[in-house]
Amino acid sequence: MARIIVVYWSGTGNTARMAELIAEGAAAAGAEVTCKSVSDASVAEALGFDRIALGSPAMGAEVIEEQEMEPFVEELSKSIQDRKIGLFGSYDWGDGEWLRSWAERLRGHGAQLADEGLAVHLAPEGDDQERCRAWGRQLPAF
Repeated sequence: MARIIVVYWSGTGNTARMAELIAEGAAAAGAEVTCKSVSDASVAEALGFDRIALGSPAMGAEVIEEQEMEPFVEELSKSIQDRKIGLFGSYDWGDGEWLRSWAERLRGHGAQLADEGLAVHLAPEGDDQERCRAWGRQLPAF
């Protein structure tokens, strides 16, 4: 059974809701899942899991959240060679540049990414809820 940790930062609750739906999907696929706000997680803890899903909304000029998520990702980046990681988040404007940049950055540190990431415009409602669950269901097998 794959062990997955979902670590996220959320300002409005949109990315937190995505994290919950992703965790539901991964659990439905048979994974053991832990879902935590980045303020409640540690890099050492995250590294104890088979897969790591990281979530942040697009902030400012299309970057991840800078006060909590950025330092977490920076520390994590030192130990992610060949680690299996998925990225997700919500956005209000732009075209997903923050997610593409984040993926490129982690690949540069040797991470194996599940895909290009999951982006949802604003809150995950309707079809986006199932997209989040489906994305979570594929995490244990990647």
